Amino acid sequence: MGSDTISSTERIHSIDALRGFDMFWIIGGGSIVVTLAESTNFPLLRAFAGQLTHVEWHGFRCWDLIFPLFLFLAGVSMPFSLSKRRERGDSRRKLVGHVVRRGLTLVFLGLVYNGFLRFDFEELRCASVLGRIGLGYLGAGCIFIFFGVRGQALWIGVLLLGYFAALSWIPVPGFGAGDLSPGATLTDYLDRQFLPGRLHREVRDPEGLLSTIPAIGTGLLGALAGSWLRSDHSKGVKAGRLILVGGIVALCGVIFGWAFPINKNLWTSSFVLLTGGISAGLLGIFYLIIDVWGYRKWAFVFVVIGMNPITIYLLQAFVDFDGVSKSILAGSEGRIHPVFWAGTGLLLKWCFLYCLYRKRIFLRV
Repeated sequence: MGSDTISSTERIHSIDALRGFDMFWIIGGGSIVVTLAESTNFPLLRAFAGQLTHVEWHGFRCWDLIFPLFLFLAGVSMPFSLSKRRERGDSRRKLVGHVVRRGLTLVFLGLVYNGFLRFDFEELRCASVLGRIGLGYLGAGCIFIFFGVRGQALWIGVLLLGYFAALSWIPVPGFGAGDLSPGATLTDYLDRQFLPGRLHREVRDPEGLLSTIPAIGTGLLGALAGSWLRSDHSKGVKAGRLILVGGIVALCGVIFGWAFPINKNLWTSSFVLLTGGISAGLLGIFYLIIDVWGYRKWAFVFVVIGMNPITIYLLQAFVDFDGVSKSILAGSEGRIHPVFWAGTGLLLKWCFLYCLYRKRIFLRV
């Protein structure tokens, strides 16, 4: 293997950096941009801030990429973690056990995030972001263990086309077949019938049961990208192909969207292709800059976040960082720019993660 290829033990820093970049927006980066846009009224900032909200139904904004990008990156890690276990002699049964334990742990942590420890099970929302990631990882991981690259690609096609067919042709009581309006889809109907607890939107849940199937496809797209990064091609070729193929896949998602609208709430097949393609392109760009060209220092702030993403995501549910920041800045209102109010909470979270990073403490699910 040449010096321009990656060894099986070498850590790819761009994966951690991109994961941290993704989480950065969730833990306060988005609030900073919105605050700057409101306080300066700068047109470019206002346009960017407009992208930091979810589309209500059909359509796509940048904020809709955050969730699938995280699941995509969970898939990217599979060829490294699972192949390493396979190389040290773990059987398929052990690998499946590892994937199942990790997936179900994420489902449980999602329940904890939603208030499981209050023991009010009637009001508990069982579906969650972490649950979607856990089940998507579980499904994609099992397919990765038993199938090669071609088999994984075939599974992506089966999952996405099968989901499209189900929502298009299976009739929903009271609505018929192919109705993709809120509450009228097969996904929404099955959630009302079989998903216990409270639904996020009363008659539907964006992290429900049936829409987990195409989410497995998101994880598998990440697994294919991870396998490509582990290949013996040169780093430059790998970065270029990720960017090129990512663009093609995203374009396929846009075209597919003419027949099956891009919709995060339903996690439609076109949404999977669009976000998977963009995610692959971003990974290629980060990989090119950080691991090929060697410009790593700028990404350190994201790496610190990306090494402990689940930790800070869960901690936000139990620690009022914004309240702490308001106590720190008490009495300064009117004397400092509003962005400091938004930025102090983010800084506190980052400093906490930096302490964990320095002590090499990482939450491994």
